[in-house]
Formats: sequence, C-alpha cells, structure tokens
Amino acid sequence: MPTQLDNALESIMAALTSEGQPFVTVPFERDGIVMPVFAGAPPSLAHYFAHFANQNADLPFLVDGDIRLSFAETYAAAIHVAEGLVRLHGVRKGDRIAIAARNSANWMIAYMGVIMAGGCATLLNGFSSGDELTYAIDLAEAKLVLADEGRAARLAGHTHGAQVVLFSHGNAPAEGLAATWAAPEGTSAAAAMLGELGPDDLATILYTSGSTGKSKGAWSDHRGVVHGVMNYVAQSAMAKVHLESGGEVIADQPCALVAVPLFHVTGEVPLFLQSFAIARKLVLMPKWDAGLAIRLMAEEKVSYFVGVPLMSYEIAGHPDREKYDLSACKSFAAGGAPRPVEHVTRIKEAFPGGFPLLGYGLTETNAVGCGNFNENYLAKPGSTGRPSKPMVDLAILDDAGNPLPQGQIGEVCIRSVANFRGYWKNEEATRAAFTDTGYFRTGDLGYLDADDYLFIVDRKKDIIIRGGENISCIEVEDAVYAHDDVGECSVFGLPDERFGEVPAAVYRMKEGSPTVTPGELRAFLLERIAPFKVPLEQHIWLVEEALPRLGTQKIDKRTVKARFLAEAVAA
Repeated sequence: MPTQLDNALESIMAALTSEGQPFVTVPFERDGIVMPVFAGAPPSLAHYFAHFANQNADLPFLVDGDIRLSFAETYAAAIHVAEGLVRLHGVRKGDRIAIAARNSANWMIAYMGVIMAGGCATLLNGFSSGDELTYAIDLAEAKLVLADEGRAARLAGHTHGAQVVLFSHGNAPAEGLAATWAAPEGTSAAAAMLGELGPDDLATILYTSGSTGKSKGAWSDHRGVVHGVMNYVAQSAMAKVHLESGGEVIADQPCALVAVPLFHVTGEVPLFLQSFAIARKLVLMPKWDAGLAIRLMAEEKVSYFVGVPLMSYEIAGHPDREKYDLSACKSFAAGGAPRPVEHVTRIKEAFPGGFPLLGYGLTETNAVGCGNFNENYLAKPGSTGRPSKPMVDLAILDDAGNPLPQGQIGEVCIRSVANFRGYWKNEEATRAAFTDTGYFRTGDLGYLDADDYLFIVDRKKDIIIRGGENISCIEVEDAVYAHDDVGECSVFGLPDERFGEVPAAVYRMKEGSPTVTPGELRAFLLERIAPFKVPLEQHIWLVEEALPRLGTQKIDKRTVKARFLAEAVAA
C-alpha cells in the first residue's frame, strides 16, 4: 500500500509536469519507440550551462581549497578554455577530448570548456593504470587528453593517438588551465557553437567500471545527458515543494560535498551538472577522507551528501563527528553500490535531523533509475525505491524480453530518453544491451513489490547457484555487515565438485575493533541466514588490508575472487 509520502510525491510530480508547468513533457520518438521528453529542455549541455550560469551568476558555485568561484566566474573561465581548445588545439565539433585527472574546480571547468567547444567530454577513470588509460584513449580515438601530472606520468612511455595537454589543481583557472586558455576575439568559440550544437550531437563518453572485463565506452548524445540531468532537477523540485508544503523554510543556498569521482556518472550528472539548475554550491576535496569531509561539511554548511555507502557510514561513526555542527546536512545519499540494510538505521540514529537516501542508476542510464527517500527508505531499507518520474519506464523482463508478473524475479530493464546511445565502436555489445522494445538491460536481477518498489536481488552474473539453489551475494554481504565489528566484505562463488558453486567471503575488521575469527563469523551468520547460504569456515578469509576497489570505489569483486580462488585451489 502506498505510503503518505508516496501519495504526496505523486501529487506534486503530477502538478510539476502538468500543462504550463516547468517540467511538462511531450512525446518523442526514438528508434521507433515513443517516450516522454521535457518540452522546455535546453538543446545541449552548452545551452544548459549558458542559461543557468547566467541565471545564478552572482551565487557562489565552486569551493576548492582557497579557490572560490561564482557561477559567472566559472562560466567565464570555461569560455576561455573553449576558445583555447578551438584556436590553440584545433578542436572541432564531435572531437573526443579526454579528461584524466583527480577532482578539482579546474576539472569541472575543463569539462565545461570541452562541451562548449563542441567536443565530446571523454571521462577517463582517474585511478586507471597507464595501460588502462591508453586503452580508453585509443578506444575513443581521442584527439587530446587533458591530464594532471599524476595521470600524465602514468601515460609516459605508452603509445597512443592523442596529444597530452597538462593542467593543474588548486590554483586560479587562468593558471591551472593555461595550456588551453585563450581570450576570445570578437564572437567567442563558445557563442558560435551555441548555433551549431543540437540534441543529437555527441556529448559524452563514460567508461563502464570494468568489473567484467575490459571497460566499454558508453556514449551519449546531448539529449540523453540533458534529460538525465533535468530528471534529477524535477526530483529535486518535487522534494523542495514537499518540504515547503510541510512548513519548512528553505532560505540557505543548497550545498553539496563532492566526495565521489567526477568521472563517474554519479559525480557527473546528479552532483555536478544538476547543480547549475538548482543553484547549488559545490565543495571539493582532493580525495576521500572522512575527517576532512566532516570539517568541510561544518564549515561550508553542506546540506546534501552523496557517496558510496561506506562514506556516509564512516561519517556517522567517525570519532570527531560530535566536535562539529553537521545539522545543516539533511540528506545522506548513497549510490554506486547497495547500502547494507544495517547502515540505514545507524545513519538515521547518528543524524536524527536528516535522512539516509538511496539512488539507483547506471553509467548507461546517465544515473537515472530509482530513488528511495526519507521515511520510505527507513520502512523499506532493502529497496532502491520507485522508478524516477517523469522519465523512467522500468520493467522486469525475462531473457527473451517479455514482462514478468509483479513480484517475480527477472532482469531489471530501464527505458528512457536519458539512456546512452551505445558502446563506442562495439555494435555487438550495443545490440545485446537493448531489447527490441528499447529497454536497456541492466544486468541486475530484481523484482517490483506491490507498491512498485524495486528490490535488487543480485547481479545476473554474480548470483551463486549452489546445487540448484540461488544465493544472493548481496543478502550474504548484508548479513556479514550486520556484525558491528566488520568494516567491509565481499561475497562471491567458488567452484565446487559436489554443488557446482559454494559461497565464499572475505572481510576486514573496522579499525580498532576486536578480531572476529572466520569460525566466529560463520556462527554469527548461521543465526541470521539459511545454512546453505553461509560459507564454510575454510571459505571465509580475514584480511588486514583494505579490499581492492574500482575507480568508482565499489569493491573490485573480480580481483578479490581471483586472488582467493587461487588460494582455495592451492589449499
């Protein structure tokens, strides 16, 4: 049965999308499928930047150490970068311009400059090795790589087809981006491009996380990225109307901490790009550090936090948390990986004036998917929430692409104009990614409950089949995380002559916590989940070092499994 909050949000979204309202939609046909688009959406990201940077011109936008820039100052810097890219480096519409660097204000300005010059912002994983960066550069056939010193050093000695152009962090844009900086003469390159760029033009290439092999380059047109952003803006408008209807006065400028990589779709779309439209200040940090995050949140009055689940959990449990006033932060969102159910109530207990939130989206959907908010999330902490309106059409399909009855487990599939257009130079993978009816196959297994809340069961390829019984890695990981002293874990399948596969687990203790032996952890799990789901003691490993992670900060299951499979075979 829908909750009171569900009904309220439904009503608000219906009003926001009605005729004459800012988020009204109209039908649009893509690849023979009719789907909704926003009637008033900007035709490209370049137009989006121009409109909202002007609308919010004098408000503070970027805080990066000692660097503080307004929306107008940020946009003016991006005009100079676009000019430099065109005049100094010969960038033309559609050229792939890669960015390989850590987060910074200059990263964001470089992204804007690439788009405003008509280029395709090709976002390289900042944690990649030289070989991995080279592969991504050549896959996209990038013309330039805008790189900081660290990533340029990794590329040294590797042969690829792009010119490396250095930029730096922590300084004024004119200094840090000097190699791509030029003053416009007459009509700027950015202004000229506004007359050329349209919704069907190439906008971005983002790379899949690489958890199942070599990364693929997911490319999107401007229509897809803009509508992904605008769907988030509609959701934010819905939340604002709901809060104000309850008597809450929202007077302060919204502010978010940038704790996730900007090359990842969560950092790019709902965090960075959405901020232009909702006039949100962004506070950057060079790398994740829970103690620094707490200090910055207090100093800058951060109202919204998003990160992988472990980040908000670390803030909630940090010994310095009580020393700072974090009352301005009302939302602790997680994305990129499932949040263990145990974390939800603990975050709410640590921040009684705020709420944990959960979002579900993928690189290929431009981060658009589902959302679980506030008291609804507390009521259904195992769910990623309802499909995000008004763009998302979500279905649970079988292998043949047929819809399954409500409550039945199948592949989670998403159809929206925000979806990517394909994998760069990989037509076979592109065809396999979509059904004949235009749904993107996420590779996640899940079901919709009676209230249309999505529950993810597992990755389609990660599920453990033990003697015909399906075991959800997520379910076992949730059970492991329920132990107060466990800091992180990964569950995966090992080959077994008798059962085909059996579950295995690797875990690490929280810093300062007493050691829990594999035998003790197994006994703990046997009290919580069915015995066939619990790994044998010899298939549970306690490690001292942090588990390896992908650039998105998800645990790298492929690497973990490969290491411990080798140990199991050797044993």
